[in-house]
This record gives sequence, structure tokens and C-alpha cells, in this order.
Amino acid sequence: MLDKTDYAILACLQSNARMQMKEIGERVHMTGQAVANRIARLEELGVLLGYTVKLDESKLEKPFEAMVTVFLTSTSNSHAAFRKWALNEPAITELHRVTGDGCYWLKVRYSDPAGLSVFLEDMLRFGNYRVNNSLEKLK
Repeated sequence: MLDKTDYAILACLQSNARMQMKEIGERVHMTGQAVANRIARLEELGVLLGYTVKLDESKLEKPFEAMVTVFLTSTSNSHAAFRKWALNEPAITELHRVTGDGCYWLKVRYSDPAGLSVFLEDMLRFGNYRVNNSLEKLK
């Protein structure tokens, strides 16, 4: 069971995963060693799964982002084939199996509209899609 200190530690790590144990400790009123022990426990419990780096993708080679809703065709292996392709497709940065409208939601990064067009043409072998382009990331 997590307490308010665990949540405060997680919030610190979410804001900056490189924050020193001593600094986290100062914020949650614990020693750095006590924070390290809490973090180890959160890792053991499977609450804290890992650490990552946030990138400003707009400053890299693929500055454009689109959200794609995928509507698969009804064949016996359509989901398996699509997942295999999608998990290995570098343009896809997020893949979600969804209920409601569509079968999957994808977040796709691309360098220019032509790149998105090539990606969508390749994806047509699995079914249809709807695309929404991101104008600005707000959060």
C-alpha cells in the first residue's frame, strides 16, 4: 500500500528522474538513504517500472505528429498481423488497443506530409484509418 510520501517521491521522479536522493529527501522530509529505500521498494512492488528521457520531438528529425485511429478488416489474423507490423514500425511512438471507435489508436511521428502519406499507404493493407494532425502539444 502506498502512502502520501510514496506519492510525493513519485511526483519528484516524474518531474525529474535524475533528481538526487538528497534533494527528494529535502522535499519529502526524509534522508536520502530513506528515499533510496522507498524507491527500491516501489521498484520491487512494480509501481516504478523504469526511468526515461523526455525529448522535444519537434527539434529532432520528425517534427510532425499525428493521431491515427485504425479500423481493421475482419480476417482471422488481422489483429496479430497488425500488431506485429505496428510494434516494429519506427514511426509509431504509441500503440493503444481501444474500445469504441476503431480498433487501435496510434501516435505517429513523421518528417513531412509525404512521410505520413507513405506510412498511411503501407497501413492500408490492414484496414482503414482516420488521421488527426497535432497542431500543438499542450501537456
